[in-house]
Amino acid sequence: MVGLDLGLDENFKYSMEELKGLAEACDVEVLGVVTQKADAPTPDFYIGQGKVESLKQDIQTLDANLLVFDDELSPSHIRNLEKELEIKIIDRTILILDIFAKRAKTKEAMLQVELAQAMYFLPRVVGMYKSLSRQKSGTGSKGPGEQQLELDRRILRDRITKLKHDLKDVVETRRTQRKKRVESQVKTVAIAGYTNSGKSTLMNAILAQSANRSEKYMFEKDMLFATLETQTREIRRENNHDFLITDTVGFISKLPHHLIEAFKSTLEEIVEADLILHVIDSANIHYPLQIEVAERVLKEIGVADVPIIHVFNKIDLLTDIPYDGYPNPVYVSAKNGDGVKLLMDRIDSFLYKDLHLVRMLLPFDKGSIYNYLQENANIKTTEYTNEGISVLVELPDSLYHKYSDYIL
Repeated sequence: MVGLDLGLDENFKYSMEELKGLAEACDVEVLGVVTQKADAPTPDFYIGQGKVESLKQDIQTLDANLLVFDDELSPSHIRNLEKELEIKIIDRTILILDIFAKRAKTKEAMLQVELAQAMYFLPRVVGMYKSLSRQKSGTGSKGPGEQQLELDRRILRDRITKLKHDLKDVVETRRTQRKKRVESQVKTVAIAGYTNSGKSTLMNAILAQSANRSEKYMFEKDMLFATLETQTREIRRENNHDFLITDTVGFISKLPHHLIEAFKSTLEEIVEADLILHVIDSANIHYPLQIEVAERVLKEIGVADVPIIHVFNKIDLLTDIPYDGYPNPVYVSAKNGDGVKLLMDRIDSFLYKDLHLVRMLLPFDKGSIYNYLQENANIKTTEYTNEGISVLVELPDSLYHKYSDYIL
């Protein structure tokens, strides 16, 4: 692994540690780490000529067959390095694309990943022919995009056009589903955050709190980008307050722009949500950086006025509870359920803050309205009087106006 420290990133060391995690997620054995301090990348090799010469020795000594750079390389850098070192060169972006290719299961995710791969390789396809001739498989050539690497740019552009067209059809279906939710005034919550912060585990903990107890629990594992598929589940509380919750793809430092573009349709679930749960791995000493990265991506995809609850997860691994002035903090252990009920109450207060608490008097021949309210509203008290059924109930605007004749 190779990193160039330009002195601009105080988290350079952590970035290299994360790169190692990405490599291991691709089943790449890391033999060594090489770093160099410089004011700027060199035009020929990105790193200095002297470092290139020492790398030649390292490659022979360690019998390495791959060099992974922490920063995205230009086509000319890849071409020059491969010519000089006679070894396959990839960068952080290819590693992330490779992980996404391995994890993608649904048609939408596979199309999104292949599109991101094709867009990345389009300007690089000429410079990577020699690499492909040396190694036809392995990291950097795995996944839906591998055939495109051997084609010329014209065919690759045609492929990108077709992928965008195919993805558009899938996207339209997703948008139609969202439109129906909006029309039915269903509340929506999106889970977002850094990869491996515990988003899927939190989703499962919330599902366990639901009155309708969905059996469709999410896959969860302690690994980078364990889940790529966007999953939506219905949550209903005992007070009949319900909402849809969606788990979304995780973020990471230096997340490739092409991936953000390709996954825009999926990330729209976050932009159009009524509330965002920003899940934070509070046990990670670098969590402030992870928060910064996640919020930068949220801003990039267009999140502006959506309220955010900062969910500090994994508190079971801490002795002290962190607090750094982030708005709306909630502290939970999604793994053992601590704090999840408090989080549910906080979600409830955000989503249903505009309810009208009213007293209604329903004539006995309007029992059907009472039955409807039992199913779809939060009835606080019920009293049977000589005039009819007296209820204290929370009503959203739609029901408030619909049943205004019965409100006292």
